[in-house]
Amino acid sequence: MTLAIFDLDHTLLDGDSDYLWGKYMVANQVVDEAEYRRRNEIYYQDYQRGTLDNHSYLEFCLQPLTMHPLERLQDWRADFVESWIRPIVAPGTQALLNRHRNRGDTLIIISATNLFITEPIAELLDIPHILSTEPEMIDNHYTGRYLGTPTYMEGKVIALNKWLANSNHDLEGSYFYSDSINDLALLEQVSIPVAVNPDEKLNVIARERGWRIMDLRS
Repeated sequence: MTLAIFDLDHTLLDGDSDYLWGKYMVANQVVDEAEYRRRNEIYYQDYQRGTLDNHSYLEFCLQPLTMHPLERLQDWRADFVESWIRPIVAPGTQALLNRHRNRGDTLIIISATNLFITEPIAELLDIPHILSTEPEMIDNHYTGRYLGTPTYMEGKVIALNKWLANSNHDLEGSYFYSDSINDLALLEQVSIPVAVNPDEKLNVIARERGWRIMDLRS
């Protein structure tokens, strides 16, 4: 079956789930407001510029998971997905997903956002496969570390190749939908790259190479 691969933030969602989780924690006094807000904004701007130190960012965003019991974290996450994420699913997302489902394609999300956040969003969108940076957990408690290669930039290609090696799929006829220049490495691997609401740098490359450009926000 053909693979239909999707980035998550600013692609299927009209917003960034990782950034919004930080704002949710601030709003619910899970973290110190002033310091977390300041650092969250800096990392978000670095990501948009393509200059993010991803290891440093992961240390920052995974650290709050170590401070609370798993059950409480899961309760917060469920409220976050329902109240903050459901409203920002891009208007065109379900129609796009349904087109691929109706063709019999295999749907998969590959996101740089960590699995604690992305897993329930994949469930919300009814996408059966998710590749995402995996937080380490020992004895039902998050350690603040992550496992394997983060799914960021070339890390998405590494994660996908590992997944392909353990599946019956290949990239023949495959699609990848993304908004970000950070995903260029994976866009270049698939048969049909699609720029969705592309940032400035990706928009230029997509037009130069004749890639399809689409907007799921309208």
